[in-house]
Amino acid sequence: MRDIRRDRDFIDDDVILEYMNSFGNALVAAYPGARGETNADYYFFAVRDPVLNAFALPGGFIGAHTGLLIAAQSESELASVMSHEIGHVAQRHIARMLGQQRQDALIPLAAMLLAALASKAGSDAAMGVFMGGQGLAIQRQLDFSRDAEREADRVGFQIMGAGGYDTTGMVEFFQRLQSASRNYSDLTPAYLRSHPLTSERISDIQSRIRETPYRQRIDSIEFHLVRARARVLQDESVQGLRDTHMAFESQLTQLNRQQKAGAQYGLAFLELKRGNHVKAQEWLDKARATMKPSDSGAVMSAQRAGSYGAPTFASLGVEIKLAPGQPAAVKLQGMKEAELAHLQYPLSRGIARQYADAMIANGKLDDAAKFLRDQVQLYREEPKLHDLLAKAYAAQGKLTLQHMALAESYALGGSVLAALDQLTIARKAKDASFYDLALIDAREREWQAKRREEIEEAKK
Repeated sequence: MRDIRRDRDFIDDDVILEYMNSFGNALVAAYPGARGETNADYYFFAVRDPVLNAFALPGGFIGAHTGLLIAAQSESELASVMSHEIGHVAQRHIARMLGQQRQDALIPLAAMLLAALASKAGSDAAMGVFMGGQGLAIQRQLDFSRDAEREADRVGFQIMGAGGYDTTGMVEFFQRLQSASRNYSDLTPAYLRSHPLTSERISDIQSRIRETPYRQRIDSIEFHLVRARARVLQDESVQGLRDTHMAFESQLTQLNRQQKAGAQYGLAFLELKRGNHVKAQEWLDKARATMKPSDSGAVMSAQRAGSYGAPTFASLGVEIKLAPGQPAAVKLQGMKEAELAHLQYPLSRGIARQYADAMIANGKLDDAAKFLRDQVQLYREEPKLHDLLAKAYAAQGKLTLQHMALAESYALGGSVLAALDQLTIARKAKDASFYDLALIDAREREWQAKRREEIEEAKK
């Protein structure tokens, strides 16, 4: 997972990460057995890849390709995929797969992880990587994998039903997957497949749907906003943004208010990427106006839906006002909006970091440092907080504290050696106090011991 976070195709976007983890962990909470025997803590993330795919890693890490987020036409479709991957973790399929063939464990695991990350070169390339392991070990794992996929389908069906989603979304997404990917078509010989035939999976789920009552699920506006954001981030090249712009313009003609607002939000984010701040703000204002309740009934509906995407709109509004090149007056307004948003949505980690960044951008360095020190105490596992704290200290000229904060960030990211280098720089800084040096010594002993453990582990 540390390697994935370092990959340039890891979508390190607060809005998408917050939505996916809120969405995914709600599914986990709805199904008592989802955490499995290991009581796994789940983490959901996205990678930049146009192929329709998702994957589960040991320990409850579940990744979705941006292509999947864009292709899903409803939250129920997205829930079907996420529930399926949760099923893999809950049933400990990866551990069972490795346990079945211990001597050849590294071959299927390496092939599986490489296929998940390499599929941006094309679905055929991903299958090529997966099949590259060759030999008896891979064939045994393929036989096991097909059974695991069927089991994950069944468990995923139960999870999405418990979460209140329309279970027909699983069939709809299987059909979309079948038409989008040759690897998942019924043309591939069954003995070469890691998944059961798609038509077989559809039939199985359809038979289960007939035994359950129909349940309609209204999508949240956040789903449409996140899809639009993922579409922009999937390909930020000039041609990619041009194609995305055309897709949003086509989507603007939709009668569905949520889809129209999603296109307007996407255009706002796209214009921000192009550096057109005025146009970005105009499109954001249009998106807000589209979702604004027009009568009392709509107000009640919006309240049930969670304030019609206001946190996501607020976050982009602050992002636009803090963009490079904005005048001081606009950045000041951005700080005020960030403070208000943080008060309204105190649980949003992205907005909290935006507020700190806004204070730094407006020269409120003491306030920013104090706020970030409090945040670091509350959320000790967030490297981004330490990065912002280092940024605040650097602006204040506090070199020792700056490098100590950077050391914490590197250590949380798994780069212990880089963290130790930062401690060395911090110790040599002229403003290091006796208290700072004592903290540096303590941290250095702790991380050197961790480094020795890593070296010993690598030798095994």
